[in-house]
Amino acid sequence: MKILVVEDERSLRETIIRSLEKERYTVESASTFREAEMKLNDYDYDCIILDIMLPGGSGLTLLENLKKNRKRDSVIIISAKDSIEDKVLGLDLGADDYLTKPFHLAELNARVKSVIRRKQQDGELSLSAGNLTIYPDRHAVYIQQVELTLNRKEFDLLYYFVANPDRLISKASLAESVWGDYIDQADSFDFIYSQVKNLRKKLKNAGANMEIKAVYGFGYKLSVNE
Repeated sequence: MKILVVEDERSLRETIIRSLEKERYTVESASTFREAEMKLNDYDYDCIILDIMLPGGSGLTLLENLKKNRKRDSVIIISAKDSIEDKVLGLDLGADDYLTKPFHLAELNARVKSVIRRKQQDGELSLSAGNLTIYPDRHAVYIQQVELTLNRKEFDLLYYFVANPDRLISKASLAESVWGDYIDQADSFDFIYSQVKNLRKKLKNAGANMEIKAVYGFGYKLSVNE
């Protein structure tokens, strides 16, 4: 799961990033309106943590543009402004939550999990595909009630596939979702083949009745075997 932190105060931004990375999220950041605008135009995120007051513009403008472009990224506004008017405006523009500074990191983490669950999992604590169940909050995977051990990237890959069943997923989309915009620096997507190969082997050995099928010249597709 990929998160964008839009915050101009360096110490707070880095503290939030470290906290989210401990929760095993892929985290990117932006410190100005323009930098955030470019990232939001080029990439999709599971959640955006958005400050209102930014160098070069307002976070509310970014939020408004997101909704105009019909992007479904969840948004949590963080702001030192605690007026009812600001909260109402942010929520009216489509924000999923509003958190006033200063806040506890534990509360922010809880709210991130909550908005992602509401948006991607219809409020459920788990996702299923065939005899496999994945619990994103706990980073746990079970096949027929037996836990499957995966490394971080294998889990992230599996979560992305299970959240997008029967959908053709390009290698570029997969790389961007799991590795973030740093993937632009990669010479090829060969490393994805290796990660997916290992994941497919683990699923097969564990008796999963779903599989990740390679689609020649495009990418992959998760399908459940009847």
